[in-house]
Amino acid sequence: MATRAAVSVRALRYYEEQGLLASTRSVSGQRHYTEAAVERVKLIQSLYAAGLSSKTIADLLPCVDAQVSTPESRALLAAERDRIDRQIAELTLTRGKLDAIIEQTSRPNPHCDYTT
Repeated sequence: MATRAAVSVRALRYYEEQGLLASTRSVSGQRHYTEAAVERVKLIQSLYAAGLSSKTIADLLPCVDAQVSTPESRALLAAERDRIDRQIAELTLTRGKLDAIIEQTSRPNPHCDYTT
């Protein structure tokens, strides 16, 4: 499962501890996951990468599972989307600043001895 979902075994255990993922156990204690769990882990990973907390993800997953939403869950999703939009805007500004620095420093300067 960890390989198929491109995550560590530790991440799978953490997701279970947080109530984000469920598994069954064999007699020997080995975890077994459904095929749908791979897509769920990928969704969880995407939400984490976007900056959502495990609590926020846990709050949203029941709505995802039921394929319905509540006014509260829609408000939470909208707030997270707005936060991501602000991050994108900030990153775009930072990229512009880096582009300007690259342009300004593209000429050799004997006073700058930086090498990688």
